[in-house]
Amino acid sequence: MTVLRSSLRNFVAHKGRMALSAVAVLLSVAFVCGTLVFTDTMNTTFDKLFAATAADVTVAPKPLSDDDAPQTGKPESLPASVVGQVAKTDGVQSAEGAVSSMSVTVVNSDNKNMGSDSGAPTIAGNWTKSDLKSMEITSGHAPRGPTEVMVDSDTADKHHLKLGDELRTIAVTGDIRAKITGIASFKVTNPGAAVFYFDTATAQQKLLGKPDTFSHIAVTAQQGVGDAQLKQRIADALDGPYKLQTAKESADSGREEIGSFLGVMKYAMLGFAGIAFLVGIFLIVNTFSMLVTQRTREIGLMRALGSSRKQINRSVLVEALLLGIVGSILGIGAGVGLAIGLMKLMGSLGMELSTDDLTVAWTTPVIGLALGIIVTVVAAYVPARRAGTVSPMAALRDVGTPADGRAGRVRAALGLVLTGAGGALLYVTTRADKAGEGSLFLAGGVVLTLVGFVVIGPLLAGFVVRALSAVVLRMFGPVGRMAERNALRNPRRTGATGAALMIGLALVACLSVVGSSMVASATDELDKSVGADFIVQAKTAQPIVPGAEEALRAAPGIEHVTNYKSVEAKLTSPDGKVEDEDLAAADPTYAEDLRRETVAGELTAAYGKDAMSVGDDYAKRHDIKVGDEMTVDFTAGKSARLRIAAITSDDVNVDKGAMYTNITTVAKYLPAEKMPKNQIMFAKAEEGKEKAAYASLKDALSAYPQYRVQNQTDFKQDLKDQVGQLLNIVYGLLGLAIVVAILGVVNTLALSVVERTREIGLMRAIGLSRRQLRRMIRLESVVIALFGALLGLGLGMGWGTSAQKLLALEGLRVLEIPWPTIIGVFVASAFAALVPAFRAGRMNVLNAIATE
Repeated sequence: MTVLRSSLRNFVAHKGRMALSAVAVLLSVAFVCGTLVFTDTMNTTFDKLFAATAADVTVAPKPLSDDDAPQTGKPESLPASVVGQVAKTDGVQSAEGAVSSMSVTVVNSDNKNMGSDSGAPTIAGNWTKSDLKSMEITSGHAPRGPTEVMVDSDTADKHHLKLGDELRTIAVTGDIRAKITGIASFKVTNPGAAVFYFDTATAQQKLLGKPDTFSHIAVTAQQGVGDAQLKQRIADALDGPYKLQTAKESADSGREEIGSFLGVMKYAMLGFAGIAFLVGIFLIVNTFSMLVTQRTREIGLMRALGSSRKQINRSVLVEALLLGIVGSILGIGAGVGLAIGLMKLMGSLGMELSTDDLTVAWTTPVIGLALGIIVTVVAAYVPARRAGTVSPMAALRDVGTPADGRAGRVRAALGLVLTGAGGALLYVTTRADKAGEGSLFLAGGVVLTLVGFVVIGPLLAGFVVRALSAVVLRMFGPVGRMAERNALRNPRRTGATGAALMIGLALVACLSVVGSSMVASATDELDKSVGADFIVQAKTAQPIVPGAEEALRAAPGIEHVTNYKSVEAKLTSPDGKVEDEDLAAADPTYAEDLRRETVAGELTAAYGKDAMSVGDDYAKRHDIKVGDEMTVDFTAGKSARLRIAAITSDDVNVDKGAMYTNITTVAKYLPAEKMPKNQIMFAKAEEGKEKAAYASLKDALSAYPQYRVQNQTDFKQDLKDQVGQLLNIVYGLLGLAIVVAILGVVNTLALSVVERTREIGLMRAIGLSRRQLRRMIRLESVVIALFGALLGLGLGMGWGTSAQKLLALEGLRVLEIPWPTIIGVFVASAFAALVPAFRAGRMNVLNAIATE
């Protein structure tokens, strides 16, 4: 109890000094708990949606492939007669045919897309009684004919739609023009899908392409009949390739699809939280190390009065425990707030998540509390051990425990060994022949160099701080020299403070190098390989509808337009191996639109009669030569024997591994209704008419806002923007670790000011002005921040360069160092941790001199 009371008094007495460490724990725990609450809430939202929309048993055509979005642009369908067969099955209360398609775009009278901006699907279908389980009509009435449509209330609110407004639905079978006659509201949260309902006949004809068909059948079981039992009965009653799912299986399938995305997001965010925890460890170690040093005389006096080493050790650990508890409890609350903030952010991006579904599992606060306490106590263990070694004689000294010179030499030697080993692994990475093998060396090199730099930090502090001081501090005269000596006074502390900032900035630098190199490599390859002037594709994964194709071909100033389709098939190579592959079926002009090097044969020959090309990796694997024949079994089509007319080089990024053939060849073996639609098209302008052709293509597609026309400049900028957006998200997540690191600099300098209170008072007494004092502390914090930034950016560029050399094996050959980003981060680091200077400058001279 004595130890606990002593720890409580010390914790309360030093609450100001503990505050920043508590903030670090709070932020880290909040990030973990916020991630868990946010992902659990999303799971709850989708679970409710799937449970509300799934029928007891769903009957659908058995898909020919695993592709959820058929490349024909029309969902697979089954005859309406199957509904009658299912309805007659014993145990069926009702069976209702339904139509649903996600290969549509809906626009208003101003030609503005009514779909979601978040990537959620636009769904069009028929209104059925089954929909009443999840929807209720809140305005108007359900559609009764081909000129009527009903829309969900979320979409209506978002786009300010009302009864009587006209909508145009664009599908591969043609356009549907209809006025809004009804608005329906979800009974559960709609995460963002835009849903449009038509009468059954219109949906069948316009979405499936033929009457008397449905995309699936929703079956309701009679009371007392289990879903699994009914599924088996229906399977026995039907004769044909159908896919049957119970409500649970449908919900599980939907959960699995969304779960993969949520899983990646969850673990990525937890990874960044782990980085913040790692950085926070340095902050906590520094805080307790300095508090122990400041209380050396006090601890020595306690030892002289009879306190044992274990009691002193336990006292410091109890303080850490209290810090962990306080920081974790606040962090759990902040985590819930963070989750709500993320939900609001997703709402602004188009994904609606209701706070009514906010899910805080009992495991979330337990995990947050456990992590916060364990990390804090573990981080404080070394300073606690050091406190236990304070002798009773320390009560007679003014300074803290002396440094262990031998321990410093051992640490330096260990740091050099680890750094050298890590550097060797990074060098081996750059010499690897295979990306898979090299990635293991890269991971090992990153870990070892990071640990090595952390361990060797105190040794590096002496050299780096002196070098930085010569450039940054010497111009400030005596004040700058005093700031330099203060930074060098305790190299271990400076090294630990810099290491916290180093980790976050190393990751920023590494990802900046990799991201810039990816963009530069892709741009370089596009310049070399793309011959087409224009690229046309959907903003989302949708096929190009026939109306848009016709508009493109009719645009003036165009020399040629190239179709490009992806066709699924099973390939049997000459060695008898069977593999599922996608063939790139294109017009012969594609050989001009994308220049591909061949290692054998001529690419133009691959567009000849019953001919094709393969990539050289595939050719080596199966010992294929030009002139060999392959059996190609087209999915939903016939079997063909195609001659290998060319072998293309796979030393590329664009169309790597692609197998080319002519669309006319595919048309011989694939029924017209099963021929995939274009996912992308290419166009070349007439000589000297590039600008006019660009404008004409855009004008031709003005009625189809789901597609975009890009010239090569647009395409490169789009690629750059995509990589930039991804990096900005990563930087934002890494920002938490950097904020914690900056708090570490602030905390270290603040405690350093307290530690030197008497010294600062004496300097003020002998004539150092308040302005000079503030400048000295500012310069000290600047040089420590720059020390951490220099180590982090240097280490990160080393990692990034090694990673780029590895990615060069996959075609990313251009190394680009983003110097503006690197220099900007380095300069920005100099402005961190300036707050302590204001406290030092306000000190009372006489009180400071009297401080014990």
